[in-house]
Amino acid sequence: MEMEIKVPPIGESVKEATVARILQQENASVKKDDEIAELETDKANQMIYSPANGKIHWKVKEQDTVQVGQVIAALEEGAQENPPKEVQERPKETVEVEKAEEKPLEKEPLPKSKEGQTRKKMSKLRKVVAARLLQVSQETAMLTTFNEVDMSKVISVREKLKKEFLEKHQVKLGFVFFFAKAVCEAAVSTEKGLMVPVLKAVQNYSFADIEKTLRGFAEKARSGQISVQDLEGGTFTITNGGSFGSLLSTPILNPPQSGILGMHTIQERPVAIEGKVEIRPMMYIALSYDHRIVDGKEAIGFLKSVKEQLENPSDFFKA
Repeated sequence: MEMEIKVPPIGESVKEATVARILQQENASVKKDDEIAELETDKANQMIYSPANGKIHWKVKEQDTVQVGQVIAALEEGAQENPPKEVQERPKETVEVEKAEEKPLEKEPLPKSKEGQTRKKMSKLRKVVAARLLQVSQETAMLTTFNEVDMSKVISVREKLKKEFLEKHQVKLGFVFFFAKAVCEAAVSTEKGLMVPVLKAVQNYSFADIEKTLRGFAEKARSGQISVQDLEGGTFTITNGGSFGSLLSTPILNPPQSGILGMHTIQERPVAIEGKVEIRPMMYIALSYDHRIVDGKEAIGFLKSVKEQLENPSDFFKA
């Protein structure tokens, strides 16, 4: 008896996907819940699992475009007499970008590769990322405002609490928490790209809640278990370029959101404090926003408020 394996519903408004990886060879014997293929969409990668024990027969190949509900394989149930399945061992990967209209990018035929060059087809996700970046420049009036933060007190609070915090909650206390308390979203980097899972109602989270939730998101993203629901409903993004050593950058908006806060590396610099020059651990912060709906006065005031809260963390943070 054969069982059809179809493309499952992947997420709201997602109608098609690309067969990114086929993880089981034709005629391979598989067990129920074995990973058999990975689909790539413009929202998230989706792993496909075997619904039962049997032998698999593919009806598609890698890089084929498939529709939700389309039959991609048939499973010959109970056929387990063959040797164990051969699995293409590759690291699990996942990446998320919000859905954006995919616009054509390579209208002219690619020239033939020259000696020493290698040309590869642009992936569906990469095309969507490119389309989104272009969309931002064409459809928003993006403006960025900058400030800098004296991180002395934040560092002091973190150093004071981190040992007890780790022992109590089994999770490290990071810097993102101090920013996440003022906004609603945080970022997770994967091998394939940056994902932005949503911390909803973050103002109600404790230190431990935020750090544990962030760690959970990171583990899910890097193991391919992140869901579309984990990435929906955001209104504001935090991006931490400082974790890669960036001193200053202009963050790009993530439509339809209207703001993004950029954190950067902490660097000791001489600053004037009450008429004296002191060496302080300073961080540049940047706020990019859609000037069509956010006025400069409000954006500057918001960034100034973030700065003031970070420089006086005891006023509003509780462990």
